[in-house]
Amino acid sequence: MRPVDTYSIVAIDKRSGEVGVAVQSHWFSVGSVVTWAEAGVGVVATQAFVEVSYGPLGLALMKGGKSPQQALKSLLATDPRPELRQVAMLDVRGRVAAHTGKKCLREAGHVTGRGFSAQGNIMRNRKVWRAIAGSFKRAKGSLAERLLAALEAGERAGGDLRGRQSAALLVVKTGGGILPWQGRVVDLRVEDNPQPLVELRRLLRIHEAFVHANDGDVLMEKGDVRKALEEYGRSAELSPENPELRFWQGVALLNHGEVGKGTAVLKSVFKRNGDMKTLLKSLPEAGLLHADKDVLRRLLD
Repeated sequence: MRPVDTYSIVAIDKRSGEVGVAVQSHWFSVGSVVTWAEAGVGVVATQAFVEVSYGPLGLALMKGGKSPQQALKSLLATDPRPELRQVAMLDVRGRVAAHTGKKCLREAGHVTGRGFSAQGNIMRNRKVWRAIAGSFKRAKGSLAERLLAALEAGERAGGDLRGRQSAALLVVKTGGGILPWQGRVVDLRVEDNPQPLVELRRLLRIHEAFVHANDGDVLMEKGDVRKALEEYGRSAELSPENPELRFWQGVALLNHGEVGKGTAVLKSVFKRNGDMKTLLKSLPEAGLLHADKDVLRRLLD
């Protein structure tokens, strides 16, 4: 076995109804190993000399009615090498349990608080997990933003002894959903990057841009053009480098009779990416654009 030297945090935000887990490590694709979550159930971080089964089995036990403490105790009792594991579990009620085995490579440890647990192994110093915890308690914003800020604090405090390579951020709803993919709020992974947290923050920014774009589409369908435009504006501000977000904004405006505004938006898109004109031509046939032929012709000239 090789140690997935890692620092992570599991946490809940009861006000937003979200629970999440975030991690950074000097290990390729850490998110495929350490971070586990299920809407309506909870989250798990399994690391150190990692036993991956703590993730799905921990979630299954909590889903079946076990508390995080009971679930973790049960898995440790059947593990032939519990002294090598570092695990944190948190359910949608905010109950938390954590374990750092006595043979985890140092520096290793964890700290738990109301609705969170921060943990690390093979850290530069014992300040890392405390810095993660302190930052999370002070941070503002969404749960995803607070989790990322906590990881950044851990990096500033010393981070991984061997450096950095990958990171992951996973947030789900405490209420769950009928279908397996429902209730997932954020699911971002950086598999290999010299600055994984910098890249993770960039991805979170783009994720938020698309959330605002989608919200704008919903508002436009409801006929609330003013609020829809506000959402589209936030989307463009968050990801100005992506002309496609503006493209679909323009299409939505045309489809709801806002011809002047939609035309202006699309013309600005075409100046940056002429290929989007070809995409626009294909939309009427697919039933995705309901604009007057003269309007379409003027746009494509």
